[in-house]
Formats: sequence, C-alpha cells, structure tokens
Amino acid sequence: MVLGVDIGGSHITAALLNLETKTFMQGSLVREYVNAKEAASQIIDAWNRVICKSFSAYPVQQKVIGIAMPGPFDYETGISLMKGQDKFDALYGLNIKDTLASLLDVAPTNIHFKNDAECFLLGEAFSGAAANFNKAVGLTLGTGLGSSIYENGVSKDADLWCSTFKDGIAEDYLSTRWFTQRYYLLTGEKVKDVKELADLAIYHPIAREVFNEFGKNLALFLEGFIQKNKPEVVVIGGNISNAFDLFEDSMRQITLPLYGETIIRRAILGEEAPLIGAASCWHKKEIKILAA
Repeated sequence: MVLGVDIGGSHITAALLNLETKTFMQGSLVREYVNAKEAASQIIDAWNRVICKSFSAYPVQQKVIGIAMPGPFDYETGISLMKGQDKFDALYGLNIKDTLASLLDVAPTNIHFKNDAECFLLGEAFSGAAANFNKAVGLTLGTGLGSSIYENGVSKDADLWCSTFKDGIAEDYLSTRWFTQRYYLLTGEKVKDVKELADLAIYHPIAREVFNEFGKNLALFLEGFIQKNKPEVVVIGGNISNAFDLFEDSMRQITLPLYGETIIRRAILGEEAPLIGAASCWHKKEIKILAA
C-alpha cells in the first residue's frame, strides 16, 4: 500500500494505491486547493494535512509515499528549485523531503519525488493506455506542454516544451494559449479556454478549423520525435486531451502515413495518472522498515 500524491500549482491530491490490485483504497482520495503564493509554512501545512487525512482512511504498517512534483526540483534530495514561475517561490531552496518526513514521522527514504510529467506516463504505463508496452511517449497538453519517455519500467522527462518548432517553440503551438490566440486572430472574439472553444465547435466552423489546425501541428511536432525514439505507443493527456475527438482526425491524416506501427492513444486515467505513477515508483522495490 503506497500513498500517491499529485502536487500542482493550485492543488494537492492524495490517495492510497494497492500496488498488487492497482486500485485505490475506498475513502482515501483527498483533494484540496492550495495557494502556491502563500508562505512556506502554510503550503507545507496544507500538504501535510492532506497526506495525513488520506493515510487515516486505511491502516498501513509503514507509510510509504510517492510524490508527483512540477519542476524545477531536485527530485533526489527533495529540494525545491522553483523560482519566478508564479508558484511556490517561498519554497525555493527548502528540503521538502526532510520537512515532510519530520511532520509525518517517517524516514526520508520512504518519500520519493518524481517529475509530474514522468508520473503521468508512468501511471498510464502501469495501468492505463500504455499498459503492456515496453516503450512509450507521453504528452500532457494544457496551460503548458509536458513530455516524457517510458522504456522498460523507467520514465524520464523529455523536456520538449522549449524545443524549436515552426516560428517559435513547441509550447507556443501546443498549449491553451495557442488555442485562445488563434481563435481571436481568426474571429476577433475571445474564449476563456479550450473547453469553451470545444463547446463552440459543435456549431462554429472556425472553431472546428482551429482544432483541425492544432491536430496538424501536433502531428508535425511528433514526427521527428517518433522517428528518433521509435515508441510503440504515444499517449496524449492533459486538459486539451478532453477535446481529442475534435483534433484526432486531422492529426491521424498525417501520422498514419508517417509513423507506421506507432500507436497514438488518448490517456484513460485522467487526473489519477500522476497519482498512480507516483505510487508505482515503489512497485517491486524493497520497502525498508525504518524509524524516522
């Protein structure tokens, strides 16, 4: 039994995962809003409160925790390196692992941090869209672009968001920002996010064309990456993937002739993916019973 934790810029979610059955323990899922601009003590207290509440749902012999954390972050030591990103500035330079270990009365070695994009793909490989594949690529499409590579049980951050693409970088074309800017350029009208644009696409031809253009951009972006890494499957997640049906056809028109046997799938675990991925970091590892 391992606690999976997903920490984002505005929330923390935690749940106990049974690694054998690959299911969450009933009543252990806890999610709370966290103000990432608060003082360090307030942020840490909120995280500690949610973790303790989740653990209280089921008795465990030893508290073991996997945490999906955005970067930049020293995942080995547990020290936050986030600064100037409009979130968690107060945590810069702090050893989060040691601080949480002390509050939770666990050994620091029983807390494992991993990049959130890596955890997304690791979760999908453990029990989702990439299960039973040895080599996969994952993209999380939302306010930013997350990317990761999975091979033989190990995932790593691909860090593709800043790679050169068209007249800028990949994130310029594969994020919520691109959708809102492109629609405004074509119509002079503003939309809040991709969900609002997807609702418009039901009856608005220009909104549908924006999604078609996005699908083509996504396919072209993936071209070189797939040819280089030759994954068996590409898994697409993040909030934008909720509109997958609106850009899938235009994407596949390009990907099918280019990528051969590579399968492209929408993620199926949703917000549970990083939780499962974080917890599954302990799969098949020896968990040492240590005093804090």
